[in-house]
Amino acid sequence: MKILITGGAGFIGSNFIHYLLENYDDQIINIDKLTYAGNLDNLRNISSAKNHKFYQGDIINKDFIEEVFDKSVDYVVNFAAETHVDRSIDNSNKFIKTNVEGTQVLLDRALECDIKNFVQISTDEVYGSIKKGKFNENNMLNPNNPYAASKAGADFLVKSYNNTYNLPVNITRSSNNYGPYQYPEKLIPLFITNIMQDKKLPLYGDGKNIRDWIYVKDNCRAIDLIMRKGKNGEIYNIGANNEKTNLEITKAILKIMNKDESMIRYVKDRPGHDYRYALNNEKIKSELEWQPRISFNKGLIKTIKWYQNNKKWWKKLK
Repeated sequence: MKILITGGAGFIGSNFIHYLLENYDDQIINIDKLTYAGNLDNLRNISSAKNHKFYQGDIINKDFIEEVFDKSVDYVVNFAAETHVDRSIDNSNKFIKTNVEGTQVLLDRALECDIKNFVQISTDEVYGSIKKGKFNENNMLNPNNPYAASKAGADFLVKSYNNTYNLPVNITRSSNNYGPYQYPEKLIPLFITNIMQDKKLPLYGDGKNIRDWIYVKDNCRAIDLIMRKGKNGEIYNIGANNEKTNLEITKAILKIMNKDESMIRYVKDRPGHDYRYALNNEKIKSELEWQPRISFNKGLIKTIKWYQNNKKWWKKLK
């Protein structure tokens, strides 16, 4: 089986490739533009794998996509995206181009190649904020920042190709991922590495914004199941029921790393900062018998140890 993975040098994409190589003999074509968040160091320990081929290129480039995406491809998993909310607030243009237009290019080529499944990697942010309860896959989308809006637009495109052209698709919407290879602008790796550099931890607002957290390898298992066994046209939420405030996350990191709360520096909240994200994951649990395996505390300890043991990886990025 041949799997085309876009954004495979990024955080979740590279973890997914590691997962596939550890568990299958699939042929993997890996496309990444290598923006600031795409990092070949994420793939260094698999660079000699015979069933993994890497191509640097942009998913917006139709000629490039036609060259590397041929009719032998069975599955497409589209991780390629601009993902940082703050950057989307400063300049949304590249988010629209990559997240929406790039997805369209891939969908058109997928139609030409008669693939078995196109898996779009989305986000819980497309639902917007929720004060009580949890979002399920049938809830209306209500994105509140340019990044989330661009991902919602891509989701609608993917669904439209399923409805209009009968292209087999699935959409995954996961909660906040954490783990190895995450670019150190995101909350958990930023705070871990700041502590290691004896720098303050910039916490937005009062730190009471709530997110559900999932260890990246649990998400990779879910994506793999959805790719191979998901029902055609269906959306799957991937949540781990680990709701934490940003302040709770910060205190947990400080405690594990034996630091006190004097390292916290409260900063002005960002515009349009959603209060709470929460996903109902009953659908994937019942249909595909998936369950998260790694508790938040265990995953956080593993993540901290990884950054402590891989200083060369993150220091050049900071």
